This record gives sequence, C-alpha cells and structure tokens, in this order.
Amino acid sequence: MRNLKIDGKRLWDDIHETGTIGGTAKGGVRRLTLSDEDRRVRDWFKAQCEALGCSVTVDAVGNMFALRPGKNPNLPPIAMGSHLDTQPSGGKFDGVLGVLAGLEALRTLHDNGVETEAPFLLVNWTNEEGSRFTPAVMGSGAFAGALKVEDVHAKADRDGVTFAQAIDAIGYRGAAPVGGRKLSAYFELHIEQGPFLEAEGKTIGVVTHVQGMRWFNGVCTGVDGHAGATPMFKRADALLSVARLVDRIDKIARSHGPTAVGTIGELTPAAPSINVVQGEVRFTIDLRDPKDEVLEVMEAEVRAAAAEIAAMNGTSFVIERIWKAAPIPFDADCVAAVREAAAISSHATRDCISGASHDAAYVQSVAPAAMIFIPSADGLSHNELESSSFDDCAAGAQVLLDAALLYDSRLAGR
Repeated sequence: MRNLKIDGKRLWDDIHETGTIGGTAKGGVRRLTLSDEDRRVRDWFKAQCEALGCSVTVDAVGNMFALRPGKNPNLPPIAMGSHLDTQPSGGKFDGVLGVLAGLEALRTLHDNGVETEAPFLLVNWTNEEGSRFTPAVMGSGAFAGALKVEDVHAKADRDGVTFAQAIDAIGYRGAAPVGGRKLSAYFELHIEQGPFLEAEGKTIGVVTHVQGMRWFNGVCTGVDGHAGATPMFKRADALLSVARLVDRIDKIARSHGPTAVGTIGELTPAAPSINVVQGEVRFTIDLRDPKDEVLEVMEAEVRAAAAEIAAMNGTSFVIERIWKAAPIPFDADCVAAVREAAAISSHATRDCISGASHDAAYVQSVAPAAMIFIPSADGLSHNELESSSFDDCAAGAQVLLDAALLYDSRLAGR
C-alpha cells in the first residue's frame, strides 16, 4: 500500500464551503432533506465527483453514487460515504464530514494516479437525519431492502408534502433501481456525537457496534377545559399526563444503567393557548440501548407507566411504535482494517458503540461495513455549535482512505 497523504486543508475548505449552503447566523447549517438547500449541495457534490472522472448515478430515492473505476471491474466496489442533509439547527460536520472525507480520499487517489484493485464508490445517502421525513436513515434503509420504495415515496412532512413530491421538485428522483448493488465493503467516517474520545484524549474511535433503538408516536387524550374555571380536581389534563410520562421515561432509562437512554423529543398540544387545559397532546419517544432485551423491557415499562399515569389523571394514551432497529455489530475484517489504518498514522484509538443510528448500520445488513469516529468538541451534535478540529478531521479522513486501501490490498491478495 502506497503512503498516500490526504490534503487536510482542502478537506477543511470543503467543510466550510458546503457549510454556507443553508448556513445559519450561529455558524450552523439548516439543510433539510430534499429542500432547495439539499438540491444545491447535491449539485455541488455531483460536480466535484465528475471533475475527478467519476460517473455519478442517482437511484429512485435520491441516493447518489460516484464510481471511480478499479483494475478489476468484476470486483464489487469498496464504498465510503455518509449524508449531506442536516437537522433544522444542525452543524457543519454531522454526516457531511463522511461524504467530504470520502471525496478527499478520491481526490488523493486521483492526484497520485493510483489505480485501486476494486472500484471505489462514494455515496451520499438520502434523509439520514429523519428530521423532515420519518423514519431516519431512509435512503440506506431502502437500499438494504428494509424499507419499500413506494412507502418511502408516500411519506409526508409536517406540511403534507410527500417525499415523492419533494424529490421531484428538486430533480433528484434518479433512474437507477434502489438496492441490488453489491459492495465489497463500506466505510463511514463520522463525528462521535458524544464526549468520550475528547475526554480520553483519543483521536480515532473504532466503532464495533451501533446500539438498538425504537421510535414511537404517541397521543394523550384528556378533556379541553378553561384554565380559570375548571377546578384542579375536575381536570383531565393531557399535557400534565405527558409531562409526567417525560419524567418517568427519564427514570426508566436511568434505571437501566449508563448505556440506556430515553427521550421525548417532540411534544405538541392540539390547541395551544395560555388559558386552556389541554385535551390532546401528541408526542414522540426515542429509546436506545446496545441490548435488544433491555429495549424490550424499557418499552414494556414505558407502556405500563403510561397506563398508570392515565388512570391517575383521567386521560388515555395511544403509543405506536413506528421504527425498530436491532443492535448491529460491524464486520470484523472491516473493523480490523480501521484499527490497522489508525496504527499506520500512530493515532490513539478507543473502541466505541455508536449511540446514534447511521447509514452504515443498514449497509451492514447487505455488505461488510465499519465506522470511524473522531472527537466532537464538548460532545455536541445536532447543534449549530457542533465542531471538530482541523487535525481530527484530517486524521479521520486519512484513516478512512487507509482502511479502504488496506481492504483493497486484501482483495487483490485473494
């Protein structure tokens, strides 16, 4: 394997250039999937890849694939990638780093005239964040066959715009079929979105697993009432019931140790008003843990808590699970390639379990995959102040390239 060095400044410039597409006043990015901002960054990405001689194809859910040929076209490509969409108040690094580091890896190969054994493939997955259309990791889920294309197209955002309408509006419903594309391996670089690497002074996280998670939509129904005229003992306050459920979910997660987490991230009264006792409140629940059996217990405890609170308050709950992802162990050979790549550059490493879902988790169900983490400043993510350092971004991109090249050399040896 040749001693190739990525251009850290070029990567850093790309991060900040793409950060202006949907950039916010606080230095973050608002680039919701299939928005005009998403179209603009997709156009930029396509142009950069084509300038390297890559062929770019787009499938029916908008996943973008930039292919660089290899010596042996019969080998499935070695893929790298992540996503370019962001949260409504997201940062410049979450997801974007993985795509841009993959682009920098391709540029390094191009600049040095390197011909790999297998083709190399760079992917921009659609709707990883799930902030406009749910569920999250939608593009990779469809690619892996876990989601049906027609179901993806039918999903609607809060304004009633369907995925199909939005993708057609920006011109990124591609002609390529969804899925069925074989991969030799897939590597994804990402910021940690947590505090551990920074706290321990480690540069590279070797991700061994993605923890399991479950998402729910809920509605609590009570009785609308006048805030001044309805005495406390006569109230069936849906907002109070949901507030009590928020507290119980916090206690349930804490009771299952340091890895379990539980969150109500959305809470929407049906008729918000300062002087109304709320008769209906909609909400979401997010439960996560590395063990599926723990998630099973947590879900049962949440449902039991809701029933208890409803009986106490004269309200009722309907809680519907809308997404379930089992814990995912990554491929041992791909993980070993990441570990060896970090050692080449003498980077300190830490084994990690990802608390967030990523496209790599779905890809692992159809191809060998692994992930690389770099530190997030103060553990911040899904936040406009999200940040990773120049040196850490460059280190992550170097490990990404070296891991892919190590895997490629092993394919050549076989």
